[in-house]
Amino acid sequence: MGQVSASSTVIVDAAPDTVLAAVADYANVRPKILSPHYSAYQVLEGGQGAGTVASWKLQATKSRVREVKATVDVAGHTVIEKDANSSMITNWTVAPAGEGSSVTVKTSWQGAGGIGGFFEKTFAPLGLRKIQGEVLDNLKQQVEGR
Repeated sequence: MGQVSASSTVIVDAAPDTVLAAVADYANVRPKILSPHYSAYQVLEGGQGAGTVASWKLQATKSRVREVKATVDVAGHTVIEKDANSSMITNWTVAPAGEGSSVTVKTSWQGAGGIGGFFEKTFAPLGLRKIQGEVLDNLKQQVEGR
């Protein structure tokens, strides 16, 4: 088993605190920014930042659906989602970037071993970066009011 990860970044024309608040808003903002790869999204506990628990289905490929139950924590300018159903962890990091902010989302997990693990490590990040890119573009539009 090896570590598999994918990350994507977007620049948002808004202050870091505004962007961080949007990223940590699982009740109102998150449902609006998810791509069509997500379904059955629901907030189970909380809804704002640390202590939130949310669940969803992520259709990564035609045949691969992952059921996620994420517990949220916040450390500084990073929102951390830990999946109770797997080793998957997603970090949303917001940093100043000129007049605005950069948002980097990085998802990692322990991949399979053997030949299946080779293909997972090779191809899963490509698909996941595409999904991350769509969600980040939606976040940018939501925060910038476009």
